[in-house]
Amino acid sequence: MKKTVFITGGAGGIGSALSLEFAKNGYTVALNHNTSDPTEIMEKIKQYSPLSKAYCGDMSDYDTAKAVLDLAKSELGDIDCLINNAGISYVGLFNTMRPVEWQKVFAANINTAFNCSHAVLQDMLKRHSGCIINISSMWGEVGASCEVAYSASKGAIDSFTRALAKETAPNGIRVNAIACGYIETKMNSHLTEEEKQAFFEEIPLMRAGSPGEIAKAALFLAGEDAAYITGEILRVNGGIV
Repeated sequence: MKKTVFITGGAGGIGSALSLEFAKNGYTVALNHNTSDPTEIMEKIKQYSPLSKAYCGDMSDYDTAKAVLDLAKSELGDIDCLINNAGISYVGLFNTMRPVEWQKVFAANINTAFNCSHAVLQDMLKRHSGCIINISSMWGEVGASCEVAYSASKGAIDSFTRALAKETAPNGIRVNAIACGYIETKMNSHLTEEEKQAFFEEIPLMRAGSPGEIAKAALFLAGEDAAYITGEILRVNGGIV
């Protein structure tokens, strides 16, 4: 039976790779986007999964998230897998950060995960099946200087993942997260080539990860080979943590 995956931030760097990987492997993709243009990635997705659709909306707003997910379910059927991928970062000193910037990071990174998970869980609980995958970061575990809000929000995602996994496991629902290391996306575009090379020297595998490698890890966690895995934070970071 064909399954449906709903991916927030599905037109971004990691999001595009997730969307395409799941489409290639038989999923109908409900691609959520807000600030990124989904046209190019949707053309690729539809080559593998013609029924897939893009849904625009700021999922950090609860009413918007519920409306978008209700629409996706009415058009594509039950959501079998939710990937909470949407997120933003803030780079700068904590003491110069304004409260509105802190709130913006948490709204995008943790509120979106709450909103979407809350919107799909009732149906998953009734069906006694489903999985949720949260895209986290190694900084949620070890913290990053000049990225306090981002680190704190990803630490919250990790705790959210573990707690929700325990709560929903008796109903057959699995909840896991992927803690990304340095992945080559626009989020790291503020770094100079010299800064990137210095970072790579700290990574045992001595390179950046690719969005595609995160997508393959997510596909594994969504599949039957991971049927006994829940509450885990899977590190995909080249060995740095």
